Amino acid sequence: MTKIDLITGFLGSGKTTFIKHYASYLVAQGYKVGILENDFGAVNVDMMLLQDALGHQCDLEMITGGGDQQTHQRCFKTKLISMGMLKYDYLLVEPSGIYEVDEFFDVLHEEPLENWYEIGHVYTIVNAKLEQNLSKSSRYLLASQMAHASCILLSHYDEALQEEIQQTKQLLQKYLQEIQCSRILQDYDFYTHWNHWNDEDFQWMMSKQIIFYDYVKYDMDYQKAYTSLYFMNTHLNQESLKRTVQYLFNDTRCGDVFRIKGFICENDQWFEMNATRQSMSLTPISIGQDVMIVIGEHLNKEEIQSYFHKKTS
Repeated sequence: MTKIDLITGFLGSGKTTFIKHYASYLVAQGYKVGILENDFGAVNVDMMLLQDALGHQCDLEMITGGGDQQTHQRCFKTKLISMGMLKYDYLLVEPSGIYEVDEFFDVLHEEPLENWYEIGHVYTIVNAKLEQNLSKSSRYLLASQMAHASCILLSHYDEALQEEIQQTKQLLQKYLQEIQCSRILQDYDFYTHWNHWNDEDFQWMMSKQIIFYDYVKYDMDYQKAYTSLYFMNTHLNQESLKRTVQYLFNDTRCGDVFRIKGFICENDQWFEMNATRQSMSLTPISIGQDVMIVIGEHLNKEEIQSYFHKKTS
């Protein structure tokens, strides 16, 4: 049977970066590895990043957003069936940050998938400098992702103060309590510095088991609650992009912007851009596409578009 792991976490937490390290470790051990990108939106930037980093070491497939939750779930099942025929040792599933983990378990308990896949782990990635003012729906999604996690991997750990890390842990426990989940997070539930792990560290992580806890589910339509907007051919350079991103996060007329990601090309060099309220990175990459994706709640497309098509100063 193929062992299937779910790597989840809220928007911009660092799931793709973790998968690059994890998949590279598995491949080095001689395993046949597949990666399924289950994205919220029609342009999958994260898949392009993985392809650039991993090359042909892994098979990469994707599911894009669109339609209602039932349609998305059927697409997920169909893709798992087609990948199940390829007999991977490990299949790593990276959903969008806008994802309720129960969908993963519901689909895998259906035939024929329950005969092909063995559920391995749920790894939840959380920014060590977690934003404090998440909406109710966002707090719920993050809490549901932690409820069954084998372990919680803190990203951007080296950039956070110890007070910020403790505050993040306290917030995570509070969010679990909000959904009436009885899980009490312990220090051993949190893993750090995974970008510098050796083989023994990965083996230790993989020895952890999924823990199932009950919690109160929210009835919400994610397609209505969250929006993913795409802007092509922005022709921004690095400096103008940085200013634009700052405006988008701070201008309430744009809505509640969670994450901005995409690519720019400057002096014949492509850069991958990833931004949250806490941080922004621009990383050289061999391939790209002139697209910017803005994800958030109650987004105002016209206001956001005006920033991408005017020079900010």
